[in-house]
Amino acid sequence: MKKLLLTLAAVSLLAACGKKEEPAPAAAPAAPAASAPAPEAAVLKVAIDPTYEPFTFKTADGKPTGFDVDIATALCEQIKRKCEFVEQVWDSMIPGLNAKKYDVIISSMSITDDRLKEVDFTDKYYNTPSRIVLKKSVKFTDVASIKGKKIGVLKGSTQEKYAMGDLKPAGVVVNSYEAQDQVYLDIKSGRLDGTVADFMEVTGGFLSKPEGANYTLVGPDLKEPKYFGYGAGIALRKGEDKLKGELNEAIKAIRANGSYKTMADKYFAKYNIDVYGE
Repeated sequence: MKKLLLTLAAVSLLAACGKKEEPAPAAAPAAPAASAPAPEAAVLKVAIDPTYEPFTFKTADGKPTGFDVDIATALCEQIKRKCEFVEQVWDSMIPGLNAKKYDVIISSMSITDDRLKEVDFTDKYYNTPSRIVLKKSVKFTDVASIKGKKIGVLKGSTQEKYAMGDLKPAGVVVNSYEAQDQVYLDIKSGRLDGTVADFMEVTGGFLSKPEGANYTLVGPDLKEPKYFGYGAGIALRKGEDKLKGELNEAIKAIRANGSYKTMADKYFAKYNIDVYGE
């Protein structure tokens, strides 16, 4: 019996020694590392005066729109920035820029010698003339013929500079306003006989509307550089050379890729005018 038990134990031991070891289960593959979120585009704060249709104005729900706004948005896309629009009263635009309330002004600001003393500018992105607008009942032959008439202009604008330089000395009464839409309100109420304004702005923002039906453009195009400068550009603080270079290249790019024409046609095609100008 003892021998039998020893024999069985030996057989069990041999069976155990001959058993193959099962391989360990393969480790589960590591989960892929989560990709880092793409960095948000840096903000470019853009000052606008939203009272200057069709260049800068508001939609019914209060959103800024217009040619200037579309241009700003297209340029931001080119330089990989995100536009953030800041509303500003016109005659405090440059002080606000130099106080660093925003980065640039893209709001139909003409490049003039006086402004270049305070800020820098990119190349122009459009250039349209200004015009005198009067009641159709007013007989206009030259500046002297409207002596005593009341003209409203935007405070701090090139049109105000012209009016003070050429119209006021001829006896025209010149009233300055904080916003161009205020000028039109006073024309509508009968407190003014007319205005001096950018040709496209006054055509799209006043003459093409019912309240402008009894008014008309008079006299020649107004574009003397001493008053009206060299076209509308983007104003920057002095020393912002890198940003200025990027924006100049962006202006060239949107002119070359056709997006500038698309935006210009959206607002101005019906007037048959090249807003980029000479």
